[in-house]
Amino acid sequence: MSAIVPTFVNARALGEIFAPTVTLAHGGGGKAMKNLIDDVFIRAFTTGAQGPLEDQARIDLCELAARGDRLAFTTDSFVVDPLFFPGGDIGKLAVCGTVNDLAVGGAVPFYLSCAAIVEEGVSVTLLRDAATSMAAAAAEAGVKIVTGDTKVVQRGGCDKLFLTTTGVGVIRVGLNLGVEKTQVGDAVLVNGVLGDHGATILCARGDMMLDAPIESDCACLHDMIARLLEAAPGVRFMRDATRGGVATVLNEIAEASNIALEIEEAATPIRAEVKGFCEILGLDPLYLANEGKIVIIAPPEEVEAALGAMRHHPLGQDSCVIGRAVEGEPGRVVMRTILGGRRIVDMLVGEQLPRIC
Repeated sequence: MSAIVPTFVNARALGEIFAPTVTLAHGGGGKAMKNLIDDVFIRAFTTGAQGPLEDQARIDLCELAARGDRLAFTTDSFVVDPLFFPGGDIGKLAVCGTVNDLAVGGAVPFYLSCAAIVEEGVSVTLLRDAATSMAAAAAEAGVKIVTGDTKVVQRGGCDKLFLTTTGVGVIRVGLNLGVEKTQVGDAVLVNGVLGDHGATILCARGDMMLDAPIESDCACLHDMIARLLEAAPGVRFMRDATRGGVATVLNEIAEASNIALEIEEAATPIRAEVKGFCEILGLDPLYLANEGKIVIIAPPEEVEAALGAMRHHPLGQDSCVIGRAVEGEPGRVVMRTILGGRRIVDMLVGEQLPRIC
């Protein structure tokens, strides 16, 4: 997929694809490839008249500079299995994941790229559905997909569809988040129930013959984060709890800040269905992936303001404090259990759930 230039001068007709499945010819650089890109990606990602495609997107620096003094830049790959699941799909996941990676750094997201690795034999309808979902998620988030690439590999070269997205955003003047700012006494907050995405993906695979009424929490969080930072400008740090779950993020924070963290099991919000699911399979919900949850480190004097701002947003209604930064062995995370004991919460070793994002 060549770059999609945001502003076009000369209109051009889009090609169409009539084949039911993707073939190697669709990655060969000729007319078949042009038709696939036009009909599936360009038609989904852009509106209005289409001009000639270039090998890069051209972005107005004045527009970005007017919004802040630093550029935020992130990239991520998405290989979820199955591609479509309750609450989301690989297309929505790619947009939300990249937007959230920008937002937790305090950036306002503006532009995305999309690179697609497609396996020979994949249904064109499936590919079109994923692209349409990406377009819808981007439109809802107020970001533009402006450039990308498409490659087709032989059967077995990948598993149906892999997406890589890169995001560009801007951080406003005066906003400086950093894990090293964490101090003893700071609160650990989350914006809602944990583990829904990981549990949903495993249920959707059908391997365990389990049927639970759980949906992925996949969502773009930048609007909620903007309101949070407006209400609590002293927030120290944020990170989205994706692979490895909240437990891994907490360990990363503790290690990077050289401070101990203690969380309360009774205060950690986990859906009853997810708890039951994990008990059956012997999983720890703290390590389950999330795609719409963040961990926030906030100074004690701004906790109520932070919670108020998040709870007034649809994606943060169940926000709560789950722990504190405490005096203790630097880099260690401990959970106080509902029985009054204490156990170490280590970083995830190996994989609990493969192919979750």
